Amino acid sequence: MEKSIKKYFPIFVLPTLIAFIIGFVVPFIYGIFLSFCKFTTVTDWKWIGFENYTKIFYVQGVLDTTFLHSLWYTALFTVVSVVITNLVSFIIAMLLTKGIRGTNIFRTVFFLPNLIGGIVLSYIWLMIFNSILARYSQTIVTTQWHAFWGMIAVTCWQQIGYMMIIYVAGIQNVPGDLIEAAMIDGAGFWQRLKNVILPMLMPTITICTFLTLSNGFKMFDQNLALTGGAPGKSSQLLALNIYDTMYGTTGWQGVGQAKAVIFFILVAAISLIQNRLTTSREVEQ
Repeated sequence: MEKSIKKYFPIFVLPTLIAFIIGFVVPFIYGIFLSFCKFTTVTDWKWIGFENYTKIFYVQGVLDTTFLHSLWYTALFTVVSVVITNLVSFIIAMLLTKGIRGTNIFRTVFFLPNLIGGIVLSYIWLMIFNSILARYSQTIVTTQWHAFWGMIAVTCWQQIGYMMIIYVAGIQNVPGDLIEAAMIDGAGFWQRLKNVILPMLMPTITICTFLTLSNGFKMFDQNLALTGGAPGKSSQLLALNIYDTMYGTTGWQGVGQAKAVIFFILVAAISLIQNRLTTSREVEQ
């Protein structure tokens, strides 16, 4: 049986590999090439070297802080959303694994927001936020911090249910005899949580942290629907800033592509570092 699998393995892998190369590898490499060109379409390009990368930060010799602002704004948004989403989803998962009556109903209710598209969800919350803030003669885009916390609320509300399901699965896989042994030894709840449950959940924490981290950096649709970058461009996250550069400014497609390359390198580096740190914690445990 094993020999048969090895014999026909290339037949099953080849179509997926070809699709991956055509759909991802080739466009990715060509996208990097276009970041060094001035173009309006992917076939109408002119090589200009690092000029696009220079324009990211300087426009006609003047420092442009728009990209740098969206960079630190996105970093702050990601950190806050990762902490809140994982903390709340873990607490809910702990409660839902205590044998509370109606647990399955609660799981379904918490998971439902994840099934709603980001654009639709954002427009619903936009009406809610603005109707509340209207009483104080404000809107969600009155300041960049109104927009920030609005996006945090929507993002966390949408992701918590999904992360909760992953945490529930992880908690249920913690051996019951280990917890019982800790209880017999006199360990309290916080000691069991710190010395038994959390160490056993490190693979789950790695997955949830990676997902929320990448989702935070890549968030686009909620940003577009909730604030559109307003007021001004102060609430633009990186993905929306790249989109605005590509399609909002004539002749700046190459600059937008250069931003996209930097964006990819940044997200890839952070994801690798996060994965390395959490994986090392798993090995230690």
